[in-house]
Amino acid sequence: MDADDVVRLRLRRQQLRAPRAATPEAALKNLLAVQSQEFPYARWSLAQRTAAASAADIEQAVADGRILRTHILRPTWHFVHRDDLRWLMALSAPRLHQGNQGMYRQTGIDAAAASRSARVLAAAVNGGAHKTREELAAELQRSGFTGKGLELAYLIMHAEISGVLTSGTPVRSKGGALRQTYALFDERVPAAPTVPADRPAALAELVRRYFQSRGPATAKDCADWSGLTVTDVRLGLALALEIDPDAFETAALDGVEVHFLPDSQHEPAADGRPRIDLIQCYDEYVMGYSRTRHFLGGTAPALPERDTPMHVVLRDGRMIGSWRHVLAGGSCELDIRTGPDPAGAANPDTDHAVDMAVEAYGKFLEMPVVRK
Repeated sequence: MDADDVVRLRLRRQQLRAPRAATPEAALKNLLAVQSQEFPYARWSLAQRTAAASAADIEQAVADGRILRTHILRPTWHFVHRDDLRWLMALSAPRLHQGNQGMYRQTGIDAAAASRSARVLAAAVNGGAHKTREELAAELQRSGFTGKGLELAYLIMHAEISGVLTSGTPVRSKGGALRQTYALFDERVPAAPTVPADRPAALAELVRRYFQSRGPATAKDCADWSGLTVTDVRLGLALALEIDPDAFETAALDGVEVHFLPDSQHEPAADGRPRIDLIQCYDEYVMGYSRTRHFLGGTAPALPERDTPMHVVLRDGRMIGSWRHVLAGGSCELDIRTGPDPAGAANPDTDHAVDMAVEAYGKFLEMPVVRK
């Protein structure tokens, strides 16, 4: 296995290449969890792995509760399919609470405070009464909590991790931006009887889903992505292979073991033309790896500093530049910066590939898009 094999397999397993997912929910089920603290761009991560999903399609799936957005894994915001959240949170919660202990102590969140705030928050959203962060803060303040700053943030996060709150139907602010609301966990997350029965089964399922959707990758990659220990990941590997000996294969790469699902499908012959992908900076193609993230590629021109994230331009799966968008007046302006093209300073094929990527982004936003 060489670097080209790694890039080719990752692009296909992550569904950045055919076959794409039929729906955003199917794309999410494949990846298990998708980092989503930048909600507008996280929508794009799911949409570009489908045949034709738009930003509105993703928003509707979140509004309906088919896709949920909550703190899980490392922790940070992630999209998780509603069918996976209950078992995944049960597996993830102990380490999340352990990692938050310092902030719990700093903000005065002991067991009694957490229990009391959980009752307040659960009552506030009971019966489908989804509430914004500000509305939850007011409920906490009426019950004697400060309800501000870090205390508010960690009381809400504690409730998410403890299976009290999860994401509700987003609401739009006066400026048109979508704002997160919170709902009662048990009203949004089904108690499906098919979930992994215990912790070992959950470990095996997480590890299987990770390596089948992101391989080739190492145990350290999976541990850093999931927030689990390398020991847990290795146990999950062994358990997954006990259940299904063909779940994935193992190979040596740069002196370490990588695990992956072989590509048994016939891949169309390359036509020699480049492919450009505009991926967001927290896309799973970037954040799904730590030990082997370097296969993404080398340096790329950075955009001038602003209060917006710097996203990544891929040429055939390797980083060659950065991009961001500016929305104004019902249209989108894409600022794309790339380094020298390997094929030469002027490459019509690369320019055409960039134009196609811009067109795809416009279809996703359902608005005119121009390249700066």
